Amino acid sequence: MAFHNLKIHEQCTVAPPSAPQTSLPLVFFDLFWLRFHPVERIFFYSLPVTHSNPSIFFTQVVPKLKTSLSGNVLWPNASSNPVVQYTPGDAVSVVLAESEADFDHALDNAPKEASESRFLVPHLESSDSHASVMALQITLLWV
Repeated sequence: MAFHNLKIHEQCTVAPPSAPQTSLPLVFFDLFWLRFHPVERIFFYSLPVTHSNPSIFFTQVVPKLKTSLSGNVLWPNASSNPVVQYTPGDAVSVVLAESEADFDHALDNAPKEASESRFLVPHLESSDSHASVMALQITLLWV
């Protein structure tokens, strides 16, 4: 998959329904991975031809994908462990895009440079005191 232009249709945040502020302690499994670099995964899904038209994809498929829970990982000074904290107004960063990259080529088993698919990975916000739990990028590739 050679480098391709990425047409951004929308950059938004998706928030869960309003709720009071909540903090959840992280479990051992969460703590183990916390200090590692974030995991970046790319999942490929094949859509029926009826849904792969950009106008149908962005008006019918994407709205169904925009349901999510969000929060921040915080490490309070008085605590020995970090927590996932949800505050009203928190949201997950979502990028909706389209690319002329070849879907079938992206799925073949031939070795590829990791940099070839970098444009499909969203930016994950972080600082010294907190980090976004998740960022999503939904990109329509041509078959």
